[in-house]
Amino acid sequence: GVLALALDLSRAGEIERARDRLLAAWGGIDLVVFNAGTYRPLRAWELTAEAVRETLETNLVGTMSGTAAVLPTLLAQGHGAIALVGSVAGYGGLPKALVYGPSKAALINFAEVLHLDLSPRGIGVFLIDPGFVATPLTAQNDFAMPALQTPEQAAAAIVDGFARGDFEIHFPKRFTRALKLLQLLPRPLYFALIRRATGL
Repeated sequence: GVLALALDLSRAGEIERARDRLLAAWGGIDLVVFNAGTYRPLRAWELTAEAVRETLETNLVGTMSGTAAVLPTLLAQGHGAIALVGSVAGYGGLPKALVYGPSKAALINFAEVLHLDLSPRGIGVFLIDPGFVATPLTAQNDFAMPALQTPEQAAAAIVDGFARGDFEIHFPKRFTRALKLLQLLPRPLYFALIRRATGL
């Protein structure tokens, strides 16, 4: 069966109410996917406190609060899993990801710590780090998006990653692996290559 529960992670108490409705209907939790996110392309001279609050509240605080709400149930069950949607923008600094990138970098770190703490207790943790996926958020971009994926391609990659039991599910591999390799470079070389690749 399917139980659709609309909620806003930034509003106090909503995740707890949704959790309680889910438990009343199904009695337990198998997998929670935290996919809430917002993105505003920003350069340094466009930074505002409001943009910082909005992005961090949705991308980081909402996901962490949601995790806190479901963890007691998962731990009591002794099984189940949490999946957090990060982004390759969290791997390293990228133009126009001034607040979005750090919010996703924090989620990557959060997922790693959750994995260290929870995997010995039988709770799975998945980190989903997509490249560019065609969504209303990426439609704001005014730059080339290499290896752009359809939502259907992204969903297939995620389901495959769940089936394999991968901690990090990143795709498309030809793009995400290149970004991972860039992180091994000295910063001056990294900056030069990113500027050249993006033209920014």
